Amino acid sequence: MADPAAVQEWWPDSGAGRGWVLATSRREDAQLSGHGRTLIRLGLYTDAESRAYLQRRLTNAGHAHLHDPAQAGEIAGELGHLPLALGHAAAYLINKRRTMGDYLTLLRDTSSRLGDLLPPSGDTEGYGRPVTASLLLSLNAAQESDTSGLTRHLLHLASLMDPLGHPATTWTTTAVLSYLRTARPPQRRWLRRHHPAVTEPEVHSALGTLHIYALITQDTTTAPIRIHALTARAVRETIPSSTLPAMARTAADAILSLWPRHDHEERELAAALRTNAVHLDELTRPALWQPETHPCIYQVSRSLTDAGLYQQAVEYDERIARHSNDIHGPDHPDTLTARNNLAISYSHPGRAQDALNLRERVLADYERILGEDHPDTLTARHNLARARDAAAAVQQPDTATPATAPDHQLPSDTPEQPV
Repeated sequence: MADPAAVQEWWPDSGAGRGWVLATSRREDAQLSGHGRTLIRLGLYTDAESRAYLQRRLTNAGHAHLHDPAQAGEIAGELGHLPLALGHAAAYLINKRRTMGDYLTLLRDTSSRLGDLLPPSGDTEGYGRPVTASLLLSLNAAQESDTSGLTRHLLHLASLMDPLGHPATTWTTTAVLSYLRTARPPQRRWLRRHHPAVTEPEVHSALGTLHIYALITQDTTTAPIRIHALTARAVRETIPSSTLPAMARTAADAILSLWPRHDHEERELAAALRTNAVHLDELTRPALWQPETHPCIYQVSRSLTDAGLYQQAVEYDERIARHSNDIHGPDHPDTLTARNNLAISYSHPGRAQDALNLRERVLADYERILGEDHPDTLTARHNLARARDAAAAVQQPDTATPATAPDHQLPSDTPEQPV
């Protein structure tokens, strides 16, 4: 049921006391609980229920050998413990004779379509429609009831964020409001195509509509916004490839604009922004790397260090350096910046010699590519001097005072001087 008004005549008179009427709907708005009606929310499977379901389905079909307890939990997590999706996934495993490991690989491949991984032929539980169509059943109804023309665009943006939650203020940042202004259908005014400004009340209204149709969840108007992982994936499959890069960079701009000046002052917000930035990059790569690496990529590195997560910072910066080398090439300024950040991260967990060796190579590359007098070269030379001091302090702790490690460097067009 998408529209309560359409079934108004079917509701029994309150107090009649004869019989029951059961209606299913993804909507959660207040009118469904009026006139003596009771709204019963049906939740997802628990982790234990999801695992037990997959084991029972495979065993009953004579394919218990396909079941792997650990991978069953991973599949359940990837599918968000949605009964509908688990039923289709079990049928896929049985019909294709694929191992759970094989299925996980396909499921995590963003180029795979849900319609192939959760096909209608897997509808052994009698749900009656493909999973993708079921998840997006309410989207058209939501669009029809929203006068702002923003619901689809906001849902597209939300689908790129971490399913476990992102700040509600993301969608009223200047970057998002500007994007929505040009993304929604223009209005004809004074014989010209006109894109009126998008207001915060319009965004809140559109988000409220998405919440009513259970396409997103939000406990309060200021609480983080969440979207079911499978709904997000189904939505992403409807995003035109031509609009994805601009959409990804808009989301990254919004994330960066919300980052606190000092992470330790708002630790929970900083952690949420780190998670969302990494998730966004993984889903849309190389959108945040072309034509230049988005500053949001570097901000994650700095934030991990500020949070004292030194080993995570090293692992992150090693990945970023590899990605930059693959996407931009070894001599690109952004790759040099990524390697510089990696050297800084090395200096924190006690790898002073590694940091020194990498800084020497980075400085040599800066001098070769940008010249000896370029600001980034001067910064790299300063960083090397500090790394040498730090290495000397490790070798002679009684006679040397360790230097404070420099802050992470931003892209080459706006280099930040070390502390």
